[in-house]
Amino acid sequence: MRTPHDRPAVEVDGLRQAYGDFEAVRGISFTVRPGELFALLGTNGAGKTTTMDVLEGLRPARQGDVRVLGLDPHRQRRRLRPRVGVMLQEGGFVGDLTVAETVRVWGGLSADVGRPPDGDVLETVGLAGKARTRVRQLSGGQKRRLDLALAVLSRPELLFLDEPTTGMDPEARRDTWDVIKGLRAAGTTVLLTTHYLEEAERLADHLAIMHEGTVHVRGTVDEVVAEAGDRIVFRLPRLPRGGPPSLLDTTAEIARSGDGAAVTYTLTGTSPAGRAHAALRPLLAWADEHRLTLHGLEIRKGTLEDVFLRVVGDAR
Repeated sequence: MRTPHDRPAVEVDGLRQAYGDFEAVRGISFTVRPGELFALLGTNGAGKTTTMDVLEGLRPARQGDVRVLGLDPHRQRRRLRPRVGVMLQEGGFVGDLTVAETVRVWGGLSADVGRPPDGDVLETVGLAGKARTRVRQLSGGQKRRLDLALAVLSRPELLFLDEPTTGMDPEARRDTWDVIKGLRAAGTTVLLTTHYLEEAERLADHLAIMHEGTVHVRGTVDEVVAEAGDRIVFRLPRLPRGGPPSLLDTTAEIARSGDGAAVTYTLTGTSPAGRAHAALRPLLAWADEHRLTLHGLEIRKGTLEDVFLRVVGDAR
């Protein structure tokens, strides 16, 4: 029997959700373990926000089983709410309140006597210098950091972050990443949605990629990126008859331009280290035989972006 200590922080099993006749989420399943950061990725309309709405208790699951910290997030929302922090895509602020006043008002509404002092929270998210500034005078990125401050005010066990760095400049985004890393290090479980693939690569322990309401890929970041396969790329000033050679365990893409072409070989399946270099030998022999120069020849590691684009492309 599971104890509270080994129970997943979030369990989603066969979740389906619809708006009228449109099924936005189509039987997805995933698990978030205590203390980890799980990233949910996908295109606009993939079903991420609908999934988050169900997990946050804003709407019941139409079908399937969902548990958050062992509770039904919709039916037991009152019990769950003090243990969970939520950062929505857009926060509703009173523009004439100062930043410090906003934090104090929110703290009073949350009625959590264990919350840290207001100044500590603002220091954590990099807004200590804006404590007396009215909210309407903040930039978009600063308002997102205020959103984060309110979400972590009660020191939640589980934190939902919906597009947390949208509108931030690169420096503020990296500062926010450091805040999120610090929360994780302190034991907070984080479920993150983001359009920034670099953000997911840097922060996530596990991730899932959604498209059109279903989960297409999931696993650790390393496992998912490994599916992209290494790539061998080069340009040819002229493309000989018959095209480039077939290489073992690769797929080739040829983008023609005039008499020449840009060629990309993608290594398929899981492969031992150095296999891309081994594939170069027959390729170089072919180029030598045809007296060709492979311009810009290089080996590129697969990326999360490669996997993401493949998921979207395959679905289309």
